[in-house]
Amino acid sequence: MAPTTSPAPPLLSPGARIAVLAASFLGLVFDGVELGLMPIASIPVSKSLLGSDFTPTLGGLWFARFTASLMLGAAIGGIALGSLGDRIGRTRAMGVSILVYSLFAAMGGWVRTQEQMLLLRFLVGLGVGGMWPNGIALVSECWPSASRPLVSGMMMAGLNVGILLLARLTSFWPITPESWRWIFHLSGVPAALGLIVLVALPESPTWLAARGLSRKPVAPLRELFQPDLIRITLVGIVISVIPMMGAWAASKWMIPWADTVAGSGRAGYKAATQGWWALGATLGSFAGAQLASRLGRRLSYFLISLGSSILTIAMFQLTAPLRPSFHPVVFAQGFVATLFFGWLALYLPELFPTRVRATGSGLAYNSGRFGTAVGVLMAGLLFQAMDANYPRVGTLCSLIYAAGVVAIWWAPDTSTARLENE
Repeated sequence: MAPTTSPAPPLLSPGARIAVLAASFLGLVFDGVELGLMPIASIPVSKSLLGSDFTPTLGGLWFARFTASLMLGAAIGGIALGSLGDRIGRTRAMGVSILVYSLFAAMGGWVRTQEQMLLLRFLVGLGVGGMWPNGIALVSECWPSASRPLVSGMMMAGLNVGILLLARLTSFWPITPESWRWIFHLSGVPAALGLIVLVALPESPTWLAARGLSRKPVAPLRELFQPDLIRITLVGIVISVIPMMGAWAASKWMIPWADTVAGSGRAGYKAATQGWWALGATLGSFAGAQLASRLGRRLSYFLISLGSSILTIAMFQLTAPLRPSFHPVVFAQGFVATLFFGWLALYLPELFPTRVRATGSGLAYNSGRFGTAVGVLMAGLLFQAMDANYPRVGTLCSLIYAAGVVAIWWAPDTSTARLENE
């Protein structure tokens, strides 16, 4: 972290700051819809497209493939579009990201094969990945330091508000093998937000000031691996990989598990399960930045890692779908395991100077998605090797969270840091 050597640029007006926060929040809400879509829709889509070839094991494998494809796209998109945000501005890159995930998601309503859906989920992921670093960088730079724990928590809550809204919607209109295309068509609506962002949203004054002072060609990705930044870059990657892999290689198996146990007679049960998790996750994502602000960055991450590991094991070993205790445990796991993401929204922008903030945050956060793509595919192989035993797979993968108990002590403590403005 470089010291602050230049005066901070002027803040936007209160109205402009609220507009930035609202647009970025909505961008992440719709981001969350895309992240939550396939855990609910994967089994119905596979039953519809595979027809008589469908089996529960094959359904689980395709769930892993769809998830890995989205995560791989998000990892690439987060790095590429994060770098674009450092080059051309936060708002333009954010608008492009929203358009990409909306338009390719809508095309999913016309697919005829699993392979077509797999490709589209990758393309959706490009936009999903680009939204986070540009939205977080924009809001972090437009709001004063005293407000950042609050607005960072609100931003990350947006992801899970999207998942929660999707769960509520599909509890009223269940996604079934006979009726699933409508939800993909509906996913194209946020393209209107992307256009508004491109033409009307103000740019970050901090980014504009940094570009005005810079005398060097902009090569943010290369700069992250120079001697003065490589250590914090690697730290950011490691502490982002752990919660991301944990969320998708472990936690998300509960939804197809609930769908399988409940069966076709209770089509709304998986949506209810997603809803309970998303409610906990919405609160957890909001509280994560507050917890980091109160307890310090390192201690809070340590406690979140420990709690996530314990609760994920409990979710898969001490309860099961249709039991009265299942949804309360799902809620608790969703709350604790997503404290990470509010924490990351506060911490990652503090690690990197303005000139590489979106690229650095995007690289760190979305490297977790590279790890997730690998982790989910490995979990899919475990699922097959363990005879489609969801509890065993989820329990084994929950140990990913335990790595955070150790890894965080190598991270810089930024608890008293201010954003560097060049």
